[in-house]
Amino acid sequence: MSIKTFMITAFGMLLGASCNATPKANAENNSSEPVKETLENNREGKALIVFFSHAGENYAVGNITVGNTKVVADYIKDYTGADQFEVVAEKSYDMPYSELIKVAQEEQRTGEKPAFKGSVDNLADYDIIFVGTPIWWGTFPQVMFSFFDKYDLNDKTIIPFTTHEGSGLGSVVNDLKKLYPNAKFEKALANKGTEVRSSRDRVEKWLKELGF
Repeated sequence: MSIKTFMITAFGMLLGASCNATPKANAENNSSEPVKETLENNREGKALIVFFSHAGENYAVGNITVGNTKVVADYIKDYTGADQFEVVAEKSYDMPYSELIKVAQEEQRTGEKPAFKGSVDNLADYDIIFVGTPIWWGTFPQVMFSFFDKYDLNDKTIIPFTTHEGSGLGSVVNDLKKLYPNAKFEKALANKGTEVRSSRDRVEKWLKELGF
């Protein structure tokens, strides 16, 4: 081998080694686990989780101290860093399930919209609104419609989620689209109430699909 040929070969080997070297940052973090980022690093805009949840006696899960929908709302908060506003009715729903379903049906029949506690004073600061609810007679509990009457979510990005025992999303998405025709809607998620306490991974997979 001539000196010229040797030098060309050696240079090529050096160049190949340089291109295949692991960058320092990657060498220091060789874990296969993805780095969990905050909401601000994945999606533009600030997010708020608005939800109603019912603790006490629930169908198929018995008496619970934390409502099914709040469990899911907390998963979303933990993963995204979003703020929360829980819609809490001023009237009490602390009653046996068999009585609760009659009260809920009567509210829907009469169009009652119960008052709720607290307020969202800085809604304009939020671009993304997660809207969570159990399914009561096919749709939102009436107190959620009280919230919708008070707050205009048009021009927001709305992401619905529900808890249920067979109703799926009910008419929640269609009802929201009628209320807020100028909002942008993204993929909704329905969660069985009997499964929510073991569904963190499922909720996080959904959030990843949404880009969080």
